Amino acid sequence: MKEYVRSSNKSLRHTAVIVVAAGAGTRLGYGIPKALVQLNGRSLLEHALDNIAESSNIDQVIVVLPPDDTELTRRCKAHRVNPHIVDGGATRNDSVQAGLSCLAPQTQAVLIHDAARCLTPGTVFDAVAQTLASGAKAVIPVLPVIDTIKSVAREPIGDYFYVNGTPARESLRAVQTPQGFHAPTLISAHEQATGWDAERAGRITDDAMLLEMLGERVTTIRGCDEALKITTPMDLIIAQAILAQTPMSQSETETTEHEDFMSQPQKQSNTAASPVLIPRIGIGIDIHAVADRSEPREMWLAGLHFPEDHGLSGHSDGDAVAHAACDALFSAAGIGDLGTHFGTDRPEYAGASGITLLAEAARLVRAAGFEIGNVAVQFVGRRPKFAARRLEADAVLSKAAGAPITVTATTSDGLGYEGTGDGVTAYATALVYSVAK
Repeated sequence: MKEYVRSSNKSLRHTAVIVVAAGAGTRLGYGIPKALVQLNGRSLLEHALDNIAESSNIDQVIVVLPPDDTELTRRCKAHRVNPHIVDGGATRNDSVQAGLSCLAPQTQAVLIHDAARCLTPGTVFDAVAQTLASGAKAVIPVLPVIDTIKSVAREPIGDYFYVNGTPARESLRAVQTPQGFHAPTLISAHEQATGWDAERAGRITDDAMLLEMLGERVTTIRGCDEALKITTPMDLIIAQAILAQTPMSQSETETTEHEDFMSQPQKQSNTAASPVLIPRIGIGIDIHAVADRSEPREMWLAGLHFPEDHGLSGHSDGDAVAHAACDALFSAAGIGDLGTHFGTDRPEYAGASGITLLAEAARLVRAAGFEIGNVAVQFVGRRPKFAARRLEADAVLSKAAGAPITVTATTSDGLGYEGTGDGVTAYATALVYSVAK
């Protein structure tokens, strides 16, 4: 495969990139905007901006964020590319249009990039921009499809979807971003699509498809294997593995268009073997008694307030679920326990909320060189009644930790202090993995 080599001459066309980072990240399951999810201690958005900064062809960077997201806004403003920030809309199409409205008047070329493809190198941005400069109206990076793809019926028959056909793999390509466009052409296309009905507009999955539907020719260039779209937890693991690779020297990786890789003798790499990502698992247990009725305590559990129940005793707010999650994280990372970091000898944590402690625990774990895979917590107790608020608890805890946290609840069948309602227990397990240095 031919490697991209950055041109020493910047295109004379004014080129902007719009980074779409307004997605909720529902499938990723972290309970926070996808662009804020951490990879090697930096958000996906920051990784994307890092790579854009390596391009020699970008004059303006526009980032489309979820409205009122102060943390992503803060990180953007601190980045060296100094992006213009704009609020996104309800759909991806709305977000792209919001970005287009911020283009500098002299912009001739615009690249649309998904923050979820945060490992796309700057060389791809250069290649797209330079292809536009050669006269193309629309340019997309693509990769050959290696899987057999089946077309299936839109509606199932009974419990099953049946195959309609198998398209020829030779003509299929997997599309990546950034997608590049002649700016006036893309702006005009979005203006034309504004009046389309929901069914027609809903078929558009990217900006290149919009131009296709309007009869414009779309040019393809070779994409990059590393430019995967991070959508699921498994994608994060793959991205972590990519970052852990020791890069080979250019002389070892570079080939020409005329080389047939399979016919050439294989070169022996002098790089060390890539590190294996070995997960670490920790266990945490937290027990709290129900406070004496004479003590004015509010019930906080899993980051939620239960006003109908009397609270739990403790140095902080007594949130056994959040505390067990903290302990499991500390155990997995090997950096002590709850008492080590938030003990009674730390007056600043007196009365602190479990959410505050969990957010700090996650920060300490990351500072120790780990990323969080997930945390699972089992709550055992008679009160509070938890089932109806389980999903709410998952979202609150996941947002605090910046990682997926799930909570389940059960009773002790009337046995022990949990059964009598005199106390609660929470058991947690956490998975972390070392971040490559």
